[in-house]
Amino acid sequence: MKLLPIDQSFGDWDALLELILASFAYMQPRIDPPSSALLLTLPSLRQKAGVEMAYAAADSGRLLGCVFCKPEPPDCLYIGKLAVAPDAQGKGVGRLLLQAAEAYAAECELPCLRLETRIELTENHRVFVKWGFVQTAQGCHPGFTRPTFVEMRKLL
Repeated sequence: MKLLPIDQSFGDWDALLELILASFAYMQPRIDPPSSALLLTLPSLRQKAGVEMAYAAADSGRLLGCVFCKPEPPDCLYIGKLAVAPDAQGKGVGRLLLQAAEAYAAECELPCLRLETRIELTENHRVFVKWGFVQTAQGCHPGFTRPTFVEMRKLL
């Protein structure tokens, strides 16, 4: 398995969009509001890669996962759209992508990773805790009065 930068020279945008949509599909009947992943298009994905640092994990030419990283000075690197192909979950893909995010955070001199995950997805919370994250806040999307997501952070 190897790590690839996702930048304007990246060549498989269709597979990347398909990977993200497939890895977020399971949550759609469980979360409200729907994931912003559903709003991604090829142009918006290219634009996102143009303003954020992004990495893909691949094996034998097949994309297995991705992560997008956005510095939030002075103290955090936000990681989003962490996606792992459903049949590749539990095989170290997410950890490889997390290591890339940690290395980028160190390069940016940011001592913390930050992510948000939907409140309903408790299995994701458990994985992130195993990876060293702790819950630091809850929040709600616009138009909602109940918490819809949790914020988690990992000190590096």
